[in-house]
Amino acid sequence: MPEQPLSDIRILDLTWYISGPYCTKLFADYGADVIKVERPGCGDPARGMGPFFQDDPHPEKSGLFLYLNTNKKGITLNLKSETGKAAFKELVKDVHLLVENFSPRVMPGLGLDYDTLAGINPRLVMTSITNFGQTGPYRDFKASELIVQAMGGAMCSTGVGECEPVKKGMHVAQFQGGTVAAAASMIAVFGALAQGTGQQVDVSLMETQMGGVDRRMSEMLAFEYNKELTPRMDIAGLLQYPYGIFPCKDGYVDVAGGYMFLDRLEKVLEMSLMEQYGGVNQFVPDRREEFLGTIWYPWIMERTRSEIVELCQKHRVFSAPINTTEDLLREPQFREREFWAEVEHPVVGKLTYPGRPALSSGLPWSLKSPAPTLGQHNSEVYSRLGYTKADLTKLREGGVI
Repeated sequence: MPEQPLSDIRILDLTWYISGPYCTKLFADYGADVIKVERPGCGDPARGMGPFFQDDPHPEKSGLFLYLNTNKKGITLNLKSETGKAAFKELVKDVHLLVENFSPRVMPGLGLDYDTLAGINPRLVMTSITNFGQTGPYRDFKASELIVQAMGGAMCSTGVGECEPVKKGMHVAQFQGGTVAAAASMIAVFGALAQGTGQQVDVSLMETQMGGVDRRMSEMLAFEYNKELTPRMDIAGLLQYPYGIFPCKDGYVDVAGGYMFLDRLEKVLEMSLMEQYGGVNQFVPDRREEFLGTIWYPWIMERTRSEIVELCQKHRVFSAPINTTEDLLREPQFREREFWAEVEHPVVGKLTYPGRPALSSGLPWSLKSPAPTLGQHNSEVYSRLGYTKADLTKLREGGVI
């Protein structure tokens, strides 16, 4: 394999949970030398978040932690001790990027604010990921995924009709924030390499939600131009049908039918629809429930996802299966493009992980090593700083590492 594009970049990773570790993972998987610093004894709280391998809540078996920390070296260090701070400052001397996602008061409270660390390493880029940013009236507020999506504007149009807004599943805002932080950090690192001066990058998870170029862009423009507030879409009230996600024989399937594809839908169902249900450029609205109940549901419930999708594709009607995780592992598209990657972990063994974010022969991505066990690389990393085995024993006994 060619040398990876970030193999000469060194990163100190103080992050925990999701957004920060995902940011540094993107660097590590493209070759950066990432040292993850965890608290002695307990480590990153993500170690306690499921799902767990074989449902065993063990700190080395969190699927989330295993995924987020591939290709990183792991050390333990107590940053509240003076000895720990001294060791940390030694590590800072030789890195391009430091990433942390503590609350805004933590690093200054430890005496490790950016100005202090830049005095040790003037080229240092320090990326700080927080809920609401380093400044402003909300800077010290606690938050959750639900709060970030709600306050960032993402939830105003997710959900159905006149019902309450609904959060997107799992940790969308955290991963999006990590992606934005990685891009901003990379720009700052290249700027530091070119100009010789580092900077602090301030990433607000709330702002990454506002800046997402998806449906919110059209919603914000609609409000800017004519003060229109985009409502949540009511699938049941659409004039076109069948349109949406429907149950079938072996799960769920998405079908985008409607008046635009009426002639094609007739071929899928092998029956005439225009005479009964066709109006001017659309299905007759007040016959929607009749169509779904007497024609559509009886037809779709007798068929599997693959049968429905195959028929729809044959006659050029938009359709797709709603894949489960098990389905994704069998997806021929992923297999053909060699998306999945495997790596051996000392505790859980060989597991399959989601692979590279993009396919490029010039930017080789590699899953070379699993997430580190707690403190796995203490001897390797601290020996670079001149610590002996006896020193490490004392540090361990003193609760520093």
